[in-house]
Amino acid sequence: MMTPAPSQPRPTPMDRAPRDPAAPVAGPGQWSAPAPRFAPGEAPAHVALIMDGNGRWANQRGLARTEGHRAGEYALMDTIAGAIDAGVRHLSVYTFSTENWRRSPAEVRFIMGYATDVLARRTAQLDEWGVHVRWSGRRPRLWKSVIGALERAEERTRGNSVLDLVMCVNYGGRAELADAARSIAAEAAAGRLDPARVGERTVARHLYLPDLPDVDLMIRTSGEQRISNYLLWQMAYAEMMFSPVPWPAFDREALWDCLLEYAGRERRFGGAEELVARPGAGGDGS
Repeated sequence: MMTPAPSQPRPTPMDRAPRDPAAPVAGPGQWSAPAPRFAPGEAPAHVALIMDGNGRWANQRGLARTEGHRAGEYALMDTIAGAIDAGVRHLSVYTFSTENWRRSPAEVRFIMGYATDVLARRTAQLDEWGVHVRWSGRRPRLWKSVIGALERAEERTRGNSVLDLVMCVNYGGRAELADAARSIAAEAAAGRLDPARVGERTVARHLYLPDLPDVDLMIRTSGEQRISNYLLWQMAYAEMMFSPVPWPAFDREALWDCLLEYAGRERRFGGAEELVARPGAGGDGS
């Protein structure tokens, strides 16, 4: 049975003062309030985050959009720690989409440089927490410095099994499916695959991370209600939550609130339950 974390007064997202993005983050088990505890199967095994609202959060404070991206670093680390405490096994984060290249060159340069810097500074801490950093996305067009930082983080943390942190960088759901289709077509053309036998399992084997389980819970911050081309295959039966909290103000307790709501939902996976009582089936004979 799930038990809620003790409620504690905390500032609302817009009241909270900006946090130092590079400040130390309390690790798993070090928070002032304990995480909620879930019975087996109650907590989502795979949570997917769309970390939205960085630019708007910054602009509302008279800051440049890039300052919102900086502030998101602390939110990410705090949320990772909270996911570990709550027993989440896989956490996917939408870091940079294939559509984000349309942003201004200055913002793209900042994001590429900052992503490299964050990975360089935070990988050791993630390693200590037992996090396995993984990358999902396309190589073409992505900066070599980012690819190098991702690969170094993945190699250093490869032996960890507490939490898989999937960094979706230069990622698009349609791009992933197109790449999978291209790979399947190549195998069929080479005679290694019978086109008549292509099915869902075939597609799943050709995704960027074939071993990654389906998403149980998708959370998007900042109030927008769309999935923005994110993990389209993996989210076929995901529960959806849209938090009004902008990403720089999100934290582990906001995550725990979402997990508690998830645990109270009923997932049917296409099944249905008869809720209309048949005549004579009631306990009182009515």
